[in-house]
Amino acid sequence: MRSKRLSDSIIIRLLALSLAIMIFGVLSRYYALGSFLRQDLGQVVSEQQLALAGYVAHDIDDKIRQRKALLSRLATALPPELLDQPDALRAWLKERYQYQPLFSIGLFVVRPDGRVIADYPEVPHRMQVNYGDRDYIRQSLQGRFYIGKAITGRSSGVPVLPMSAPVQASGEVPAVLVGVTAIAAPGFLDLLQQSRIGDHRDSFLLISPRDHQIITASQSELTLQPMPEPGRDPLHDQAMAGYRGAAVAATPQGEEEVRAIVQVPSTGWLVVAKLPGRDAFATVARVQHFTLRQALIAFVVFSLLACGGMYIVLRPLFRAARHADRMTRGELPLEPLPIHRKDEVGYLIASFNRLLRKLEDKQTELAQMAHHDSLTGLPNRLLLSDRLHVALAQAQRRETRLALLFMDLDSFKMINDTLGHKAGDKVLWQAAQRLSGTVRQSDTLARIGGDEFVLLLSDLDDKAEDIARTVADKCLEAFDTPFLVSGTSCQLGISIGIAIGDGYSNPDSLLQAADQAMYRVKKTGSSGSATITL
Repeated sequence: MRSKRLSDSIIIRLLALSLAIMIFGVLSRYYALGSFLRQDLGQVVSEQQLALAGYVAHDIDDKIRQRKALLSRLATALPPELLDQPDALRAWLKERYQYQPLFSIGLFVVRPDGRVIADYPEVPHRMQVNYGDRDYIRQSLQGRFYIGKAITGRSSGVPVLPMSAPVQASGEVPAVLVGVTAIAAPGFLDLLQQSRIGDHRDSFLLISPRDHQIITASQSELTLQPMPEPGRDPLHDQAMAGYRGAAVAATPQGEEEVRAIVQVPSTGWLVVAKLPGRDAFATVARVQHFTLRQALIAFVVFSLLACGGMYIVLRPLFRAARHADRMTRGELPLEPLPIHRKDEVGYLIASFNRLLRKLEDKQTELAQMAHHDSLTGLPNRLLLSDRLHVALAQAQRRETRLALLFMDLDSFKMINDTLGHKAGDKVLWQAAQRLSGTVRQSDTLARIGGDEFVLLLSDLDDKAEDIARTVADKCLEAFDTPFLVSGTSCQLGISIGIAIGDGYSNPDSLLQAADQAMYRVKKTGSSGSATITL
């Protein structure tokens, strides 16, 4: 007997199939291996990027220091008396420039008023340009060396980097010596501009936090562009706040990127080395794809085996599902699902059948509660509204009329006050029974609240008003006989408001008109009826 129960158990069958499912453990390695390789490669690539950025930053720092040292020596060595001799000063600049041509655009000397005294190499329009608005001129006039903001040269028309040093004479600064280097000049920042990391075009950036600009980049169109706005690039914001190092970050476009940030000591500039995540983690992707291909092969084999095995195991469940589907389509009558085998599937179907019966009972009960008054069993306001809409649609289609009788019991409050609410409930129930006896089976008598009842008379002809009054008289007659409650005889009256409408009447307007007609009767102080035709 025990062996029979075990052989019928779907759990035992699924446990047997689980041996085949174990092969899918390889898929977990897909994620674990990818995570491990990604973490390991991320650290290696970050260190490489940091080393590359450090090398470029060191190279830039050396070139800036060379130019700073040269310009400072020349400013110190420049004879003050030459400031009044432009030709001699130009010859002096030419002699020093030819030996150390570090400033590709040239050297020139500027008075405190911003006018050029002399330059070399000579640029035709430089002498007419006023440089007093340049930041490097203003700073060097205060007696210090300064590296200006990278700009497009007024005379050369190309991106340049100006540097300035004060010319000292008797403790004053009578002039400023300026050296200008083209950013793209050979031997200056060309290493950063021409370097590529793999096939990545945008590999390096040189940023000036002081001037909020990109000085130059491997991607030439970024030269002299402003830095990203705060909030667009979180890692950039961290760099502006002082972060130095390497990290994996997301670009403003949402792509992953390995980025290293190193500072150029002599200028405070930042060298940023970037590598797209797709290149940095290409090995991870290849390993994951290989693992995935192998897993897919295993999945196909397992699917064939599992499908056959599961079909055999769950065949009774499939039959029950098909049977239920035919019932929902109306091909079979609604009935409990057949049970073919007394295993877990059979137990499930039997439980489902019991649940189905309970749900049907509950649904019937809820439908009754939702659409009927719990005390009298009459339709409630919701069901009345539905039937009123249907009656209006039929009246419009058939070109007939309909009537609404709004009824309110007179002196009902006195019964509640003197005999109690239980006695009042009994009176309401008896009133509902009397009114029900006066209407046709096709009409709708509803209790819409308290001691208010509404009677819907549908499919009426041109004599709708006469018919409604006749029914109202019957309702009044039904209240001629006193009500007997708890041994007490109670005489109640009823006020009836009648609204006559057709298929084009508005349901709310029709009900409101009947209510108004009823209140018109109420004001007379005696039972009766009044009619409003819409």
